Amino acid sequence: MNEDEIRKAIAEVKQGTLSRRSFIRTMAAIGIAAPAASQILAWNDVAMADATLPYKPTKAGGGGPLKILLWQAPTLLNPHFALGTKDQIATRIFFEPLAGWDKEGNLIPCLAAEVPTKANGGLAADGMSVTWKLKQGVKWHDGKPFTADDVVFTWQYAADLATAAYTTGSYKDLKVEKIDDHTVKLLFKSPTPFWADPFVGSVGQILPKHHFGDYVGAKSREAPGNLKPVGTGPYKFVEFKPGDMIRAERNPDYHVKNQPHFDTLEVKGGGDAVSAARAVLQTGEYDYAWNLLVEEEVLKRMEASGKGKVDVTPSGNVEFIILNTTDPWTEVDGERSSVKTKHPTLSDPAVRRAINLLIDRESIQKFIYGRGGIATASFVNQPPQFKSSKLKYEFDVDKANKILDEAGWKKGGDGIREKDGKKLKFVFQTSTNAPRQKTQAIIKQACQKAGIEIELKSVTASVYFSSDVGNPDTYSKFYADMEMYNTTQPQPDPERFLNQCVSWEIANKDNKWLGRNISRWSDPEVDKAYKAAQNELDPVKRAALLIKVDETFCEANVFLPLLSRNIVGGGANSLMADISGWDVTTWNLASWYRI
Repeated sequence: MNEDEIRKAIAEVKQGTLSRRSFIRTMAAIGIAAPAASQILAWNDVAMADATLPYKPTKAGGGGPLKILLWQAPTLLNPHFALGTKDQIATRIFFEPLAGWDKEGNLIPCLAAEVPTKANGGLAADGMSVTWKLKQGVKWHDGKPFTADDVVFTWQYAADLATAAYTTGSYKDLKVEKIDDHTVKLLFKSPTPFWADPFVGSVGQILPKHHFGDYVGAKSREAPGNLKPVGTGPYKFVEFKPGDMIRAERNPDYHVKNQPHFDTLEVKGGGDAVSAARAVLQTGEYDYAWNLLVEEEVLKRMEASGKGKVDVTPSGNVEFIILNTTDPWTEVDGERSSVKTKHPTLSDPAVRRAINLLIDRESIQKFIYGRGGIATASFVNQPPQFKSSKLKYEFDVDKANKILDEAGWKKGGDGIREKDGKKLKFVFQTSTNAPRQKTQAIIKQACQKAGIEIELKSVTASVYFSSDVGNPDTYSKFYADMEMYNTTQPQPDPERFLNQCVSWEIANKDNKWLGRNISRWSDPEVDKAYKAAQNELDPVKRAALLIKVDETFCEANVFLPLLSRNIVGGGANSLMADISGWDVTTWNLASWYRI
């Protein structure tokens, strides 16, 4: 299918002679995934679809309790401090954005009355502004009305560098104007092709001005709302024990008719993925378990009990390793892994390249993750037009040894390579979880064959993914030589996902380690390409710029992608849950129901 044929198909969708679903299937046949096809329709001003899960209950309430397991326990409830996915999932119970992403990559209105398009006057042709019309009649949980003032305030709050929000990158380069009580206009400094970032999805959750207005900037961590949220969501706050559990109750004034279905909500944190899977698939004690990072054979055995089912949703997430090019063992100005330092051995590109060759990705996929992931060498894997065709992986111990030999790293009497008195000995950390520990063990064994000694470290997930600035074991502090985790692509466009590669997002003491660039590594050419992509309206040129960002980090072997991850959850057979690979698990929690 050529460009003219694609345009003809778009015209047929507009005319109503071709369904959106048929268009998406046609695009899939030529290698364009559903999220990308949906974005093509959006860019061409085709109206968005409704949410993907048909909602059948005829009244709100009556569903009894809904019990969810997050084995990585939430530790805070302010969405703009929620660096970890577990915390983003928790905050989305209470707070809502203007719109979210469904599983096909469609933008679905939430607090907005409609999605902006050129036809409805929301999108400026020059890419310089977006106008959002807000839903009327929405109330905060305390009864106060939701208005444009709350949207403007959320922009001011997140854009303030002193707030040290993890969402700052989505808000600092725009201006938000109140047109009237139910209309806001976003003004960009330059043409912005991907305008659906601020106020959308996990980074877009709106805060009530009347609760957070006195807690901006340096006072942001003092707000009672950080732990006792008052939002617009389908469930109202009852109780929160950080690192343990959340209890909520149905919001009787929710702004969507006949929703939510459940009367109460319990989110239990802690434990591990295996016990979470068992509690849903075997015992039926809980209704839904998130992120079942469990070996494939174990999941199949549990499913055989017949009480629950595994749900696999495609996503842009990636399981990967970061190699630290800063020094995690030397403290400078109150922080380790400072950009002011240089790693004594991993700063050598030859060492990083050798480690990448010592990862048996295909075995990790086949014997550990199964349905949960596909081996990859690319940080960005979805949608397909943003994936590099150049990046390849291989597992070759002999080649790794040769590279280290040629770089002057010689094996000592203990079999460990060294050079200039520095040994290739590394601490490799990740969260405590069986598949990850097995992955670590596979990599450690291969590294031993190349004269590299690996000390394995595992950290309880609720600690590892915590946003606690006082905790030295968080992944964002990165006080280790190498670390592994899954990072979430929060939308079907990788621009925000790739801000993990830019210099101004480097995690450090000043931003309370909430910067998105955990690696601390940067490249002026990456910064240049990323900034150009933010303003490039030609989709082909823009994709090429973002691919360059991905390729630079992967070819430098700072990022070592392992698996393109699917979202694997477990649900009771009676539960109807709307899960998206482009948004957090609770993005459409109001539409969940029991049959």
